[in-house]
Amino acid sequence: MVAFRSLWLLLPRPLRQLPADLAAVVVLVVATNVAALAPVIRETPLRVPLGLAFVLFVPGYAFIAALFPEAGESPDRSDEPDTPTESETAEGADSDGWYDAVSSRSGIDGLERVALSFGLSIAIVPLIGLVLNFTPWGIRLVPIAVSVSGFTLVSAAVAAERRRDLPVEERFQVPYRAWYAAGRTELLEPDTRADAALNVLLVVSVILAVGSVGYAVMVPPDGEQFSAIYLLTEDDEGELIADDYPTELVQGESQELVVGIDNHEGERTEYTVVVLEQDVEVVENETAPESGDPNATVNETVVQEQRELDRFETTVANNESWHQTYDLEPTMTGENQRIVWLLFPGGDVPAEPSMADTEYSVHLWVDVSESND
Repeated sequence: MVAFRSLWLLLPRPLRQLPADLAAVVVLVVATNVAALAPVIRETPLRVPLGLAFVLFVPGYAFIAALFPEAGESPDRSDEPDTPTESETAEGADSDGWYDAVSSRSGIDGLERVALSFGLSIAIVPLIGLVLNFTPWGIRLVPIAVSVSGFTLVSAAVAAERRRDLPVEERFQVPYRAWYAAGRTELLEPDTRADAALNVLLVVSVILAVGSVGYAVMVPPDGEQFSAIYLLTEDDEGELIADDYPTELVQGESQELVVGIDNHEGERTEYTVVVLEQDVEVVENETAPESGDPNATVNETVVQEQRELDRFETTVANNESWHQTYDLEPTMTGENQRIVWLLFPGGDVPAEPSMADTEYSVHLWVDVSESND
């Protein structure tokens, strides 16, 4: 307890003075960023529930807290004045008293805050994404996380400052102590046995519902597990595209490409990439009896010579992509040279790798001419 109090006193005074609900907002923002960006934690299912709350509720709640720092009351009929008698009505008594009382409320109640928090979050996050789409950072995980976190923390700071400017009795506060006391009384001190049985049934139902949803979110069904390797190039604007691959190279001169790897193996995976340079010949067989057409032919690619240009290793997290610039520098000359990138998950590479040793590969056909030097 002493150690905890010492750590608490180390926090800046504004953080220690945050209201409970705004402190929870800050904690959730920090926890979500850690779960989404930390190298090891981001691979766990923990980021799913935190991310849903972070995107669908927290930004809107912080924004509503900044707009309405004061407490509000539910618009119930208790605000209506006593029902006028017939004589009072005949004399022109004000029949709009309840409407005037409700319309004069300065704050909103808890239920309205929750509803507006969901609605505003669904509106705010896409708007932030739209703005990011026109920036150099684009719509990616880190820019989205930083932008939504910044908006939420700024809104929480404004909300805390506006609440401090109000008298204590007018500030909005989450009545969690009252909720706890009421729940404890209902569960542990029921009026009748029937109420006790219903309370137990309600608790069990809630636990089963939360457990089922949590299990479905935290342990999603296993889908197809696979990896992928591909080649990209940069266009004039610096964007990566799967087009405009080089077709003519010069021996000894390098050509820049981008090698990409996608990991959908269900776990963090180590990869080995082997780059082969092949001098191939396409042989046309006379007939293909299995096709049923006596005039059909089958082309067969025969590797005349093969050299290993390069190999490198990398580790990619589950459901993540890895891009790396690669300088291709062929050594053999001739037409229809085939450059092959072989991907080996797990790092098990044969002594003389070929396309038959892995199901993941990508290749490029090029004509390589001799250098003029």
